Amino acid sequence: MTVNDKIEKQKMMMGEEYFPSNKQLQRDRMNAKTVCHQFNQLPPSEFKQGMKLLKGLFGSTQSFWIEPQFYCDYGYNIHLGKQFYANHGCVILDGAPVTIGDDVMLAPGVLISTATHPLDPDKRRKGIETAHAITIGNSVWIGMGAKILPGVTIGENAVVGAGAVVTKSVAANTVVAGVPAVPIKEL
Repeated sequence: MTVNDKIEKQKMMMGEEYFPSNKQLQRDRMNAKTVCHQFNQLPPSEFKQGMKLLKGLFGSTQSFWIEPQFYCDYGYNIHLGKQFYANHGCVILDGAPVTIGDDVMLAPGVLISTATHPLDPDKRRKGIETAHAITIGNSVWIGMGAKILPGVTIGENAVVGAGAVVTKSVAANTVVAGVPAVPIKEL
């Protein structure tokens, strides 16, 4: 790994502008894509092997279950608490840390993305990106097709309605829904 490779990866991890086309980051993404592909191709009877593959990819895990198809960018920025469950079609774009608490459930088709691009078109043309950490507290349920955007924190016991686009942090014990998601009920 060259000095520039290290610098771009550090900038990514710190939420600064970085070049995802950097060779080290490309290798890291290729590794994650390869592991996800292997996981997604396993027969259902080999579920234990699938969880082993993902456990080796993720930054930290406790007990978890993920249904195929699953995709992520790097894997090493994903940190899962106890009793995590993700249904089919989960995508986690983890340029920055994605920290998920205990007893969290994701319905089918949930997208969690730390990655974003600059508003400045010149920077976008140059291929610059940023990534901002996402934190999901304990006992959160995220409904089918919901999208969690960069920099969001979801408080414990919160519920995100199906199809919601979460652009701002969600307080604990709150139900949010809509596009963009807004609080609709306190628990």
